[in-house]
Amino acid sequence: MTRYGYFLSSEEFAPAQLLEQAKAAEQAGFEALWISDHFHPWNDEQGQSAFVWSTLGALSQVTRLPISTAVTCPTMRIHPAIVAQAAATSSVLLDGRFVLGVGTGEALNEHIYGDPWPSADTRLAMLEEAVDVIRQLHAGGVKDYAGSFYTLENAQLYTLPAQPVPIYVSGFGAKSATLAGRIGDGFCCTKPDAELVGTFRDSGGGSKPAQAGFKVCWGTDEGTAVETAHRLWANEQLPGELAQVLPTPRHFEQASQLVTADMVAEALVCGPDVDRYVEEFTQYKVAGYDEVYVQQIGPDQAGFFRFWAEELAPKLR
Repeated sequence: MTRYGYFLSSEEFAPAQLLEQAKAAEQAGFEALWISDHFHPWNDEQGQSAFVWSTLGALSQVTRLPISTAVTCPTMRIHPAIVAQAAATSSVLLDGRFVLGVGTGEALNEHIYGDPWPSADTRLAMLEEAVDVIRQLHAGGVKDYAGSFYTLENAQLYTLPAQPVPIYVSGFGAKSATLAGRIGDGFCCTKPDAELVGTFRDSGGGSKPAQAGFKVCWGTDEGTAVETAHRLWANEQLPGELAQVLPTPRHFEQASQLVTADMVAEALVCGPDVDRYVEEFTQYKVAGYDEVYVQQIGPDQAGFFRFWAEELAPKLR
């Protein structure tokens, strides 16, 4: 049976708002949470980007839902040894209800030290090695490591959960989905793409969990909802590798001028029609995902949670 979760946007909401959303999501019947991990928002209109590990500590005190990062880049901005420590502590605080979702990242967040932005193949190799570093530290004991990208010397994590933190690997193409199948405890994505899920499963993922998430903008007036989605998240409709290579929110704002409100209306479910939401969720279920997460764009979170509990969830279940 598909598990339904809520996607907390660290780029659009301040930490205190995310805590309130997590409580509301649990009360509305959601079964899990995703949370994004960014240094910058995609654009200044979104306006937030808190440190996810601080937010996770606070979330552990207000919800009993399992939480996954969607996703953390453990390769450049933060050394994988520190990500391993942060993930282990988060899992301890959440009594084992934590999944570390990882990916190769975006220049938007990872270029901040001025280092060159590596090629996609190099970023995948860095991610594979980073996951190895994290797993070794989560296994306990003193670790030395001499890899192509990372080094450890006499490193040991003392605060560890009872079981190693599951690591889910994100993928948006065949290479990353293959890597996810080979090294991941699960898979995460934002595309209702059965071929990608199949690549993950055929590459070693087997019956391991596959997560997906998408954005919507519920509202009683469809036109207003489209305007809100276009104002805040036009960047979602940028094509190709732009999301990975553009370096600043200002560049995303410039590129997003090419995205029209009609493009957003075609790509995202906006407005009050419950059947359109059911159709969107069904695409992800049919594609083979075990867990599907939804993010409500804009300030009307209370309205969306009522809509979920009273109209949408009963139809999905």
